[in-house]
Formats: sequence, structure tokens, C-alpha cells
Amino acid sequence: MAQYIIAYRGGSMPKTPEEGAAGMAKWKTWVMDLGDAAVNPGTPLGKSMIVSDSGVTDGSGASAMMGYTIVEAESMDAALEMAKACPHLEMENATLEVAQLMQMGGG
Repeated sequence: MAQYIIAYRGGSMPKTPEEGAAGMAKWKTWVMDLGDAAVNPGTPLGKSMIVSDSGVTDGSGASAMMGYTIVEAESMDAALEMAKACPHLEMENATLEVAQLMQMGGG
């Protein structure tokens, strides 16, 4: 089976501690429902920076990468179905980016 990264982008911060706790509970349920398919259930990310040939800029903003989960799936379609159930999508301005992890050739 192939592995896929589900990258969390954007999203609003919880307005209250209770809202944050409810969101975390939904996310934990989603990860538990993934079962063994969740290779890395989740890693939050701190502030990011964008590096280009013209310099370094702040990576924060509406589409900043906030974290990721790595799953095993039979196909991209199967990984997309897993992502569609992620409660991150319930947040305002939140999206998920899904990509297959490719194996590098040894040598």
C-alpha cells in the first residue's frame, strides 16, 4: 500500500477552550476511526517560512500549513475519502492537501 500525506492548511483558532477541546475530541475520533491506516496520526507545525530564489518570507496566512497526518491507502481516491472525513474541514478557511509519498531510489 502507498502512503499519503494529508496536510492541514489554514483554519481558524478556537474561540474558547471548550471549542478547542471539542475540536480535539472530533480529531481524535477521526484518527481512531482510521485505525492502522494512520501511519503517523498527526504532527502539528509551528510558524513556517517560505524560501524562494528571491529570499525568505513569512509563511503564515490563510493557507499556512498547520500540521499533517500520514496514512496508508490503496489509492489516492481512498486517501481522499479518509481526508474528507477529517474535522479540520469544519474550521473556517480550512483545507486539506493530499499527496502520495514517493520512494526515492537507493544508491
